[in-house]
Amino acid sequence: MTPFANKILKWYESYGRKNLPWQQQKTAYRVWLSEIMLQQTQVTTVIPYFERFTERFPTISELANASQDEVLHYWTGLGYYARARNLHKAAKIITNDYDGIFPTNLEKVHALPGIGRSTAGAILSSVYKQPHSILDGNVKRTLSRCFAIDGWPGQKKTENRLWEIADTHTPEEDADKYNQAMMDMGAMVCTRSKPKCTLCPVSEQCVSLRQGNPEDYPERKPKKKKPEKSTYFIILTVNHQVWLEQRPSQGIWGGLHCFPEISGNPDIETLCETFGAEKNDIDSIKRLIAFRHTFSHYHLDITPILVELKQIPHFMMEDKAGLWYNLFQPKQIGLAAPVKQLLENLNFELHN
Repeated sequence: MTPFANKILKWYESYGRKNLPWQQQKTAYRVWLSEIMLQQTQVTTVIPYFERFTERFPTISELANASQDEVLHYWTGLGYYARARNLHKAAKIITNDYDGIFPTNLEKVHALPGIGRSTAGAILSSVYKQPHSILDGNVKRTLSRCFAIDGWPGQKKTENRLWEIADTHTPEEDADKYNQAMMDMGAMVCTRSKPKCTLCPVSEQCVSLRQGNPEDYPERKPKKKKPEKSTYFIILTVNHQVWLEQRPSQGIWGGLHCFPEISGNPDIETLCETFGAEKNDIDSIKRLIAFRHTFSHYHLDITPILVELKQIPHFMMEDKAGLWYNLFQPKQIGLAAPVKQLLENLNFELHN
């Protein structure tokens, strides 16, 4: 065991996190789910979602047998919905190909949808104590600072160097504790801003601290100005029902239910033409307050248009793909975050 790993493990025994929900009654499924939920999401945000999700889907087979709509419903609000779709796909593969038992081979785990090398290593080390290294965001930051690794970790050359360091220091024994300790170090001590260097167990080995510039590591991703896009959400309502359409599985909000979108000005003629309605089908049109929803790669400015109908247009009673969402008896379906927000406020709007 390297001196670095030894100090990290000693720190973990005294200060590491040992009471997180997925650390109790530990199974491969629970650890896998937590690892997926924790990608780009903070622990405090994840915990209530994890608890609700495992209460509804306590086993891999129950997750596999659920509908995608229901899985997305329990994921609504966590964002990055491809994680949920891949989780569902992987559960089906494990159920069909591995008799519902999570595989214990690194290559087989890595081959599952949505599971990268680091996630595979985290699951197998945590549950089966296999000596696999990990390299999530917290670990990248800690190693980059301690060993003063130049370059943005998203670049392959820099990432490969960090993997070499991670492999060097991951011990053969207690890899489960070491990997958890490295994640805890990044979350609690070697934080993105204002790292707590006086509390760090490896501060004497930290090159960037000796240089006096720990916050210069890791290098930031080269900034690009996010493009701005705009759209109109058309909220069609009748008798406390709202029309929602399911989006394609690929692209933003894949597989989720959303309001229909129009890019141009939604005047009454456009609305009638788009939705196959007559002018006398429309009781009122009201423009609601516009707001901005930010994705990882662009800003989307959304203007909601509330359209109250006297009756359901003819085409919506026949073959148009979608559903009428009852505000009083809502279905358990996956909703895009801004759609969920608007639905929660809609009862107020309908009475004003």
